[in-house]
Amino acid sequence: MSAHMETTGVFAQLVGQDRAIEVLTAASAAAKELIDGSGSGTAMTHAWLFVGPPGSGRSVAARAFAQALQCRDGGCGHCQDCHTVKVGTHPDVHVVIPEGLSISVREIREIVRVAAFHPAGGRWQIVIIEDADRLTEGAANALLKAIEEPSAHTVFLLCAPTTHPDDVSVTIRSRCRVLPLRTPPAEAVAAVLIDRDGIDSEAAHWAARAAQGHVGRAKRLATDEVAKQRRAAVLAIPAKLVSMEACLSAADDLVGAAEADAAALADELDAPERESLMQSLGAGGTGKGTGAAPRGSAGAVKELERKQKARATRVQRDALDRALVDLTGFYRDVLLVHAGSDVPLSHADHQQEINQVASAVTPEWLLKSLDAIVAARQSLETNVKPRIALAALTTGLRLPRQ
Repeated sequence: MSAHMETTGVFAQLVGQDRAIEVLTAASAAAKELIDGSGSGTAMTHAWLFVGPPGSGRSVAARAFAQALQCRDGGCGHCQDCHTVKVGTHPDVHVVIPEGLSISVREIREIVRVAAFHPAGGRWQIVIIEDADRLTEGAANALLKAIEEPSAHTVFLLCAPTTHPDDVSVTIRSRCRVLPLRTPPAEAVAAVLIDRDGIDSEAAHWAARAAQGHVGRAKRLATDEVAKQRRAAVLAIPAKLVSMEACLSAADDLVGAAEADAAALADELDAPERESLMQSLGAGGTGKGTGAAPRGSAGAVKELERKQKARATRVQRDALDRALVDLTGFYRDVLLVHAGSDVPLSHADHQQEINQVASAVTPEWLLKSLDAIVAARQSLETNVKPRIALAALTTGLRLPRQ
C-alpha cells in the first residue's frame, strides 16, 4: 500500500497503523462488492474486534471503518454518509458507550434489536461497542447470541484493550476477526498535531512524548493548560512520598482532582439534560393534558439522574486511570535511568524528580511499584472505593528511608 493511500480518506485518522489501514481498506472494498453483487467479498466479515493499548485508536479505527462501509466510495471522508457517521447522526450506525462502569444487558438487547432492522440507507446496520471489556456477563451473552446468528446486513465492531478472557469472552473472541493496533510512535503523533491541529513543532513533540503515544491526550496536553497542570501535579508525587502523611495527602489530591473533573462535566451537562427532558415531557407547556406530564415524569427524571451519576463515576475513574498511566510512565523512566539505558524518557521534562527517585530505590523496588500500580488500576475496575485504592497505592510507593 502506498503512502498516498494510507493518508487519504477516512483512514487518515489512524495514526501509525499501516497494517490496520491495509486490512480495513481491503475489507471495505470487499463489503462494497457484497452490496453491489459484484464479487464474493471474502475479505469482509460481520464481526470485528479492535484491540490495542490506550491511545492506539481502537474507537477511531472502528468509526473510520463504519464510515468506509456506509460510504459508496469506500470512505471518501467528504460525503453525507461519512459526515453523519463521524458526528454520530447516521441512522444505521449505533454506538454503545458505557454510561458508567459497565454495559448492561438491557443496553445490548435494545441495540441488537434495532440493529436487526433493514438499514435505512440500504447498506449496513453497524453496531460499535466501545470498551467491550465493560460488558456484564449477561450483556456478553446477549451479544454473543446476536454475533452467532447475525443478520446479513449487520456488522459488529467491538473495541477492547486485549483478547484476554478478562477483557473479552473466549466465545465472542472466537467469532470475531481480531485487528490488533499498536501504540503510535511519538513522531507520528507529533506529525498529526502539527498537520491536523496547527500546533507548533516544539509543543507537538513534547506533548507526543508526554502522552506516551495517546493522540487525544497529546492534543489535550498541547492545548489545555489545566491538563498540563494535572500531569505536572501527578508526576511531582513520587519524590514527595517520604512519610505516611505525605502518602495519604497524595491519595487525597489524586481523588480530589478526579472528583473535580466529574463535577465540572456535571456542571456543564446535567442541568441542560434535565431541562431538555422536562420540556420533552411537557413541562412549561400549555393546553389540554400538559399539566399532567410533569406529575408523571418522576420515573424518567430518576432514570436520567441514575445515568448522570453513572457518568460522573466513569469520568472520575477515567481521570484516576490517566493519573496512574502517568505514574507508570514515571517509574518506567526511573527504571531506565537506573539501568543506564539510552531509551528516550516519556517524561524527560521531569528529569530532576526521576533522578531523585532513582537514587533512592533499587530495581526490585521499582518492579514492585509498577506491580502496585497495576493492582490499583484493577482495584478501581472492580469498584473499590477510590480513596481506599489510592491510599493503598501511595503508601506502597513510599520511598525507602535513606
